[in-house]
Amino acid sequence: MSTEILHATVSGTGPDVVLLHPVGLDGTFWGGLIERLAQDRRVIAIDQRGHGRSPAARPGATMADYVADTARTLDALGVKKAAMVGLSFGGMLAQEFTLALPDRVTALVPCGCPGAMPEAAGPMIRERGLAAERDGMGAILEATIERWFTPAFRSEPAVARVRERLLSDDVAGWSGAWHAIAGFDALSRLGTVRVPALVVSGEQDAATPVAASRTLAEAIPGAELAVLSGASHMMQFEGGAAFRETVAGFLAKVGAR
Repeated sequence: MSTEILHATVSGTGPDVVLLHPVGLDGTFWGGLIERLAQDRRVIAIDQRGHGRSPAARPGATMADYVADTARTLDALGVKKAAMVGLSFGGMLAQEFTLALPDRVTALVPCGCPGAMPEAAGPMIRERGLAAERDGMGAILEATIERWFTPAFRSEPAVARVRERLLSDDVAGWSGAWHAIAGFDALSRLGTVRVPALVVSGEQDAATPVAASRTLAEAIPGAELAVLSGASHMMQFEGGAAFRETVAGFLAKVGAR
């Protein structure tokens, strides 16, 4: 078992909240959410393995391995319980963390993600990683930007920064995450979740349609669903203040500690 600790930044003071980023990005890609939540919380933004400043990816890693990495990192930071906020891949990871370690979670906020990947979609999902292994990150860049942002937003500075991040990514980290995502299936187990939950969906999300977010919310007892008008898959950027206030307002309302 690995003993490596992931890179994380810690901001603010108060009840703990953990931010889990999308595949291909890192813990700095939250579009102002860290600053908003840090007004009254301690915010732990983690770089997942193979991303940002964290250790390199391990071949064949599963979602359970990403959960173990996250838990070990929180142990090192002295975080016993936290609200888990995740976007896209991070939202899937937040679900798996909550299911594996329910006593460590005070609230669950999965954003822009389903509760499972259809088995039939597995080859297509894995191909996103394999294409980069064959031809480099440039091979997947434009298709990724098209899934993540609406056409009208693609000229924004935030998207230029995302492009730069993707092109500089470690291919093994990118591909490994997609291979783990291809086997993701939490849906049938989410009925055991016993913490307050909010599913956040972008109205214009081409990667995770609102219908998939609704199915996820319906699988979690008592979960709320928030659909952000005009927001894309990368709702932390294209959802702007609405995204930040939706997440912050929910955590304040449920008193996640």
